[in-house]
Amino acid sequence: MSPALLEAIRWQRAGFRALGCPFYDALCAELALDVEADGPVARVLAPYADASVEAAYVLRLLGGLHRMVLSGDAPAVAAHFPSTEGDGDARAAMVGMRELFTEPPAAVLDAMTRPPQTNEVGRSVALASGMLVVAQELGLPLRLREMGSSAALNSRLDAYRYEQDGTGWGRPDSPVRFVDLWSGGAPPFSAGMTIVDRRGCDRDPIDATSGAGALTLLSYVWPEPQERFTRAREAIAMAGELPVVIDRADVLDWLPEQLREPHPGLALVVFHSVFWQYLPAETQGALRQHLRRAGAAATADAPLAWLRLEPNVDNYVPAELRLTVWNGQTTEPHERLLGTTGFHGGPITWLAGS
Repeated sequence: MSPALLEAIRWQRAGFRALGCPFYDALCAELALDVEADGPVARVLAPYADASVEAAYVLRLLGGLHRMVLSGDAPAVAAHFPSTEGDGDARAAMVGMRELFTEPPAAVLDAMTRPPQTNEVGRSVALASGMLVVAQELGLPLRLREMGSSAALNSRLDAYRYEQDGTGWGRPDSPVRFVDLWSGGAPPFSAGMTIVDRRGCDRDPIDATSGAGALTLLSYVWPEPQERFTRAREAIAMAGELPVVIDRADVLDWLPEQLREPHPGLALVVFHSVFWQYLPAETQGALRQHLRRAGAAATADAPLAWLRLEPNVDNYVPAELRLTVWNGQTTEPHERLLGTTGFHGGPITWLAGS
């Protein structure tokens, strides 16, 4: 039995419970029993027992399993998954998992080798809010550059609809809608924004317009709550309407190239969401240096904004939406906390005023 592994499962269970996924919560309770018994599922996790909880190996395992469930490759387990209209019986699902993992499936072993690519479209609530602030304050069209973009669903945020108290912004007929989620104020919907260029990078990008890519994205979406799973399906179905270039690249090589040439008359927005935690400290420091150097050269006509939705550095929760702007008009960058929210979107406490 591994105390570290049990602690990682306990920590992940708390997230499932807080964010409305009782099935995965109960499944993790069964997983803990499997760990205590040195069962077949636990043995897949055992090599990663000493990894940090932020490395999310429990989520990796469940993502690989969910992929098999959605593809029809694990029918005995799918009979109990809510996302495949199963009965939600976590204990029965674990019986099927133990049988399946007697010889660990290749899909699960592959999933263990990379961080989860949830590409949660609910994060667009916060990201679009921040970009509306950027557009209003800088008064320029935007060029978007997303680090760790996965399938770039959040780079397509202008394809979705955002509303609060009867006013809003975004595509009016969009099936992906975020309504009355802001408290303490709302972003400047009336200012609007124009996105003229968008690009992203990822070490392992996903093509949301392909069948395999869509399946991978859905596998990392928790099977509950149902509206989150449905929203992900709808966003994936829309992806082909708004192409985004995603470069297969290491972010340390990619970002300097994106910062190199200013584009007068346009604001460059570098952004990311629940990405920073997966980077080594030295990589984080190098990226900050690249942004600061580019920021020092920014002007009012070619400003730079750094928008990020990441865990609170002290307590992990809530996720914080932070914005730094360089526009050549001050010696120090303008940095602030715009709001706090959950890691999958949902209600946002808006701190930047209306």
